[in-house]
Amino acid sequence: MRSRDYDLEFREKAARMRDWGVCVLVVAGLLWGWCVILLTTEYSIETSSGNERECAARLFTDRGTANEGVYSGDYCADERDWPEALFILGLSVPVALVGTALVTAGSVSRRMSGHAQAMRELDRLAAEREKRTEA
Repeated sequence: MRSRDYDLEFREKAARMRDWGVCVLVVAGLLWGWCVILLTTEYSIETSSGNERECAARLFTDRGTANEGVYSGDYCADERDWPEALFILGLSVPVALVGTALVTAGSVSRRMSGHAQAMRELDRLAAEREKRTEA
């Protein structure tokens, strides 16, 4: 395998790594979006008597249905609990770190390959110039 072919294959692998990183970051973004939806949207639940009850968003309530439901016999507090949202947020952190590492490694590898090719080209031009000046 010639060095040019190897370099092109190396760049393709780096581009694939970067693309995988972008996909993983999209997954992390979807997890963040899911967490935001859980915390900021109002929701309705069905009580044991079959009635439908409207519940305030977890994040924008001040001692409303979502927070003090257990004490008043309401079911809102059990429907969207903080640990679920925090679990999703916590799960997104390692996913985002892996995505960031893949994007960074792929981008840096590709840039360094381009830099090495430019340096080889400059060395080749300098060698040709030296040969012309010696002759």
